[in-house]
Amino acid sequence: MGVAGYSEMAHMLGLYDVAEKYAGIAKKMAVKWEEMANEGNHYRLAFDRENTWSQKYNMIWDKMWNLNLFPNNVIDKEVSYYLTKQNPYGLPLDSRKEYTKSDWIMWIAAMSPDQDTFEQFINPLYKYINETTSRVPISDWHHTDSGKWVGFRARSVIGGYWMQVLMNKVMNNQ
Repeated sequence: MGVAGYSEMAHMLGLYDVAEKYAGIAKKMAVKWEEMANEGNHYRLAFDRENTWSQKYNMIWDKMWNLNLFPNNVIDKEVSYYLTKQNPYGLPLDSRKEYTKSDWIMWIAAMSPDQDTFEQFINPLYKYINETTSRVPISDWHHTDSGKWVGFRARSVIGGYWMQVLMNKVMNNQ
């Protein structure tokens, strides 16, 4: 569990001073990350790797829980950049290979600012599921250029496809 997770848990337990402490630490770490990973129009795969990128799918929790840890519209900047990196069968995980994790694409899609952007992420995923020649139960790990599965099949992580539903439920209950 990350620092932000401890803060959220402490808050739920009524330990407000502890929650504030960890929220402050998490905020400082996010600001430092933003500075060190900043590549202009996106953020690096690793601090020391210029001209790289990667899906920052775990930022979904910052958005869902309205933590507002990341400064300078990091999420919007990343989502916009990802749209420029898509292949016919989805968004690659990062700049190193063309394969992806489809559940994490759904997490990225749920960070979209609007329905049109959301659909720009899920339409290639639908295309993969509909057109793949790999006849296995839905693989969450596939090639975004060819639509062929890499190695996983019928795993429970496919539940991540429901991230937008969870986001809507959480946002409607706030």
